[in-house]
Amino acid sequence: MRSKIKSIVAAFVVAFVGVYSINAQNSDTKSTELLDALIAVNGGYETLAAKKDVQFHYVYDNFEKGKDVSLERHIFDGEQSWASYEQHDLNVLPGKPGKAVQSYVDSKPTLTLDGKAITDPEAIAGTTFLRKVNFYWFTMMYKLKDPGTNYKYLGTEKVGDIAYDKVSLTYNGGYTKKEKNDEYILYFNPNTHLVDIFYFSLPAWGIDKPILKMTLEYEKIDGILVPVVRKGFMPNKESGYVPIGVYTFSQVKFNNGFKKEDFLLN
Repeated sequence: MRSKIKSIVAAFVVAFVGVYSINAQNSDTKSTELLDALIAVNGGYETLAAKKDVQFHYVYDNFEKGKDVSLERHIFDGEQSWASYEQHDLNVLPGKPGKAVQSYVDSKPTLTLDGKAITDPEAIAGTTFLRKVNFYWFTMMYKLKDPGTNYKYLGTEKVGDIAYDKVSLTYNGGYTKKEKNDEYILYFNPNTHLVDIFYFSLPAWGIDKPILKMTLEYEKIDGILVPVVRKGFMPNKESGYVPIGVYTFSQVKFNNGFKKEDFLLN
């Protein structure tokens, strides 16, 4: 009996250690200091989640390629998401006129066009991707200590007059269950402790290395630092970067009383 109990305890310890190693955040001392300084400024995810939900107007502008313009609604608990597109040239049923509505409730994606259900597998997969990524772009700076994150300090780099601290962010595949995970290089401003710039990969679009660039401008709304303007850039043949888009959040309102049932599409 004693040996059986020992075996059970040993199995539990192994299982616990395995789960902990997958879920734990891995970081070095300097990266941890930078993350903690950021959280001291923005309050961390608990501060954001206390707002319950958010609604905002989102313009995803890729210049001559067109725009996606949506009314976005997100519930922080469970990461429930909904959006209504008044214009969708790029990522949502491009070329098909009408009002497109996306929903992502309890990990189930649904999509309608002028109230009619769209079941095309590619469009549904795009709905899942977009609902997750739009939620993430809004909450990213509050989710940097999520389980499964790995950080490595990369030193400093001067951009303009600021010597930024650079930190690599990768994800543990055992936690995310993805074949390929996004990678980021975060640039921490030593004066404000905010991330002003980051480079990122986009495996869903075939970009496996963090070569895309994003700059951020913040506005404090109801106590929350919101990245109201993001500007995207991609590398060119001359080893420089060219602008590819401007992405803006406006009319941001928290604590609207949304319930996940409100996001379901009939």
